[in-house]
Amino acid sequence: MMARARRHPGIAVGVLVLAALVGCAATAPLLSPYPPAAQALREGLRGPSAAHLLGQDRLGRDVLSRVLYGARISLWVGTLVVGISVAVGLAVGTLAGSLGGIVDDLLMRMCDILQAFPGILLAIAFAAALGPSLLNVVLALCLIGWVGYARLVRGQILVVREMDFVRAAAALGSGRWRITARHLLPNILAPVIVEASFGMAGAIVGEASLSFLGLGTQPPGASWGSMLNEARNYLLVAPHLAVFPGLAVMGVVLGLNFLGDGLRDLLDPRR
Repeated sequence: MMARARRHPGIAVGVLVLAALVGCAATAPLLSPYPPAAQALREGLRGPSAAHLLGQDRLGRDVLSRVLYGARISLWVGTLVVGISVAVGLAVGTLAGSLGGIVDDLLMRMCDILQAFPGILLAIAFAAALGPSLLNVVLALCLIGWVGYARLVRGQILVVREMDFVRAAAALGSGRWRITARHLLPNILAPVIVEASFGMAGAIVGEASLSFLGLGTQPPGASWGSMLNEARNYLLVAPHLAVFPGLAVMGVVLGLNFLGDGLRDLLDPRR
């Protein structure tokens, strides 16, 4: 496995990006040169300098400090959304694939109804109805996030349960749920892990989008999306306000997509 992993540099890039995100989030209070909400109004919109490496925003707050604290929000939201979505998707997909019949039909029609709406628009409507807050952003992103995992798990179970080793377990007297727990779930986790890496990137973009629209992190909290929203009125006079949080979002999402591509190649038994 390690030898195969070395042939996929995307995995190394993705792991490094994820490690950097976790490191920045965990050590933000130590790495930040200033408190993220500390204001210096007379120094507003100043560009990068020795005292403020990434410049200052319109209120004189240090952009580097706010980018570091924004990493904490992105990591928290991404981890929570992926964790909840995977748990719900595994449960729904397992029930649908294992039981079949009317249970399968009902659960899959529910997925069809949710997928009939554009995911980000449904999240915006849900977050707007509940009110702007970070917890509501997580709930809004989980509302549609589990559907992809449920369909993936159901499809994988339908394939694996027809394999010879599963039929042999059934012939030896193993019950449905024992077969599911001992044979089906362990053999479908690889594609779920790959999907989760892409889902993490999607959750971070979703949180940034909702915060950009004012539905997520509220002032004076630091979020990459809210920083981009504040920067849009100063693109000509202070482009650094948009460049650095934008690069943070782009770098993390790109790294997680590299990780997902590498894991897909690594865990695919046909390659």
